[in-house]
Amino acid sequence: MLSSLSEWFWQERLWLPPNNTWAALEDRDGLVYPHARDLLAALPVALALVVMRLAFERFVGLPLGRLLGVRDQTRRPARPNATLEKYFLTEGWKPKEHQMAVLAVQCGLTLPQIQRWFRRRRNQDRPSLTKKFCEASWRFSFYFCSFFGGLSVLYHESWLWAPVMCWDNYPNQPLQPALYYWYLLELSFYVSLLITLPFDVRRKDFKEQVTHHFVTILLISFSYSSNLLRIGSLVLLLHDASDYLLEAGKMFNYTHWRKVCDTLFIIFSLVFFYTRLVLFPTQILYTTYYESIAKWGPFFGYYFFNVLLVMLQLLHVFWSCLILRMIYSFVKKGRMEKDVRSDVEESDSSDGEAVPEHLPLKNGAAARPGAAPTDGPRSRTAGRLANGHTPAT
Repeated sequence: MLSSLSEWFWQERLWLPPNNTWAALEDRDGLVYPHARDLLAALPVALALVVMRLAFERFVGLPLGRLLGVRDQTRRPARPNATLEKYFLTEGWKPKEHQMAVLAVQCGLTLPQIQRWFRRRRNQDRPSLTKKFCEASWRFSFYFCSFFGGLSVLYHESWLWAPVMCWDNYPNQPLQPALYYWYLLELSFYVSLLITLPFDVRRKDFKEQVTHHFVTILLISFSYSSNLLRIGSLVLLLHDASDYLLEAGKMFNYTHWRKVCDTLFIIFSLVFFYTRLVLFPTQILYTTYYESIAKWGPFFGYYFFNVLLVMLQLLHVFWSCLILRMIYSFVKKGRMEKDVRSDVEESDSSDGEAVPEHLPLKNGAAARPGAAPTDGPRSRTAGRLANGHTPAT
């Protein structure tokens, strides 16, 4: 059954141009061609990268962060409270004011104390600055090595400078060992990102990041299996060109080296817009959509490959909008404030209210922890509930 399913899936009319066969891509006469089974090596390599990352973050990223002045903010833990903890885990981490008013009555606390508890509890789940720095330093190291390693592999290849050469004698293009190892490393890295996804810093574009990882893995796997390594290598190189600049900017942002961070952000933005919004559609999408079928008609693999590339381009546009928001903030304020995708740590007074442990009453007496204050930000409904009255219906 598996053999029949594999035979049906790998039909030549689906994945190869007309009048081409898998038999023509078998190794012969000292020439080696890519085969889908080669990609199985990415799984152990991905696990090895996860182990390398853990070692790197502990023995390189952490000491480097301390050397550059990365310091975690002191976080005051939320006091143990079974009722609030259950609500936080089951109902939501940011309740509305009327919900907090009911919780205040149940716990015998004031509204500001409930607000403070939820702020502190949210902060407990947010990643520390050190964790963010270590993660960024690992990704910077990989993207930096991958970009310049890939550039050294492709520098002397004709298709780097003229993408139309990607289709010269396609699909009968022998596999180059250096290109294979670079491809395998890139695929393994993105698989490792999926493995560590539950433990990585979760940002506001989490869904888009997951989509990007899956699309990238599909693109690498399909392009390798169909011997589209030439055009696939250009896609990888264009992406790595800006990725390492982004991670470097994050690192210096976490160290509060503002001038270096701002400079890197400007360079990253220029490189990102040029590679993702100019080169990618005009060189990559153009050649895959028009020039790739100059010698034969469209086939299923042609449509599949272009759909994946268009999905990547849509993600580029999405992230470009986020970058433009950051540029607007940069121009308006004169420096980078934060990554708009990041979740900002809250202070004990981030909602704008004064939150002392015991609020003073108007006559100067100290309020008990469970008493309702006569002034402050507490709502009228919360005051009635805390004093034992039921609201009129």
